[in-house]
Amino acid sequence: MSRDLRPILRDEIYRIAIEALRNAFKHARAPRVDVDIRYGSDQFQLRVRDAGRGIERAVLEAQGASGHYGLAGMRERATVIGGTLTVTSAIGAGTEVQLVIPAAIAYERQPKRSWFSRPPKPQPPEARSTVSGATDRGTAV
Repeated sequence: MSRDLRPILRDEIYRIAIEALRNAFKHARAPRVDVDIRYGSDQFQLRVRDAGRGIERAVLEAQGASGHYGLAGMRERATVIGGTLTVTSAIGAGTEVQLVIPAAIAYERQPKRSWFSRPPKPQPPEARSTVSGATDRGTAV
């Protein structure tokens, strides 16, 4: 099923993804980065995983190094949009940043259409009828 993200959330998700990628390339010096985006029926999920240097436990617990606001900023953005951000890392084993947003928050609601507002189903050419002749005013159609 095709699902559209709410525009404001889409922008915040983009910024979180950019920060996670920037960290992977700039700080982790990762030789490989995987990005996984899932539009699930119950949740939206973004996962950025790198095979870089990893983040020290003290830095993770402090939500970032002194003078650096990337991790804290990603967490704040996630909280504001109703999501959950999880950062897991091990020295020498890389880092994974995962953002999860419940579907009820993430996706635009599709307007319900009543049965009479739906366009008619197209008929095959042989099933179409043609009308010719006079109308009630006496002119040809």
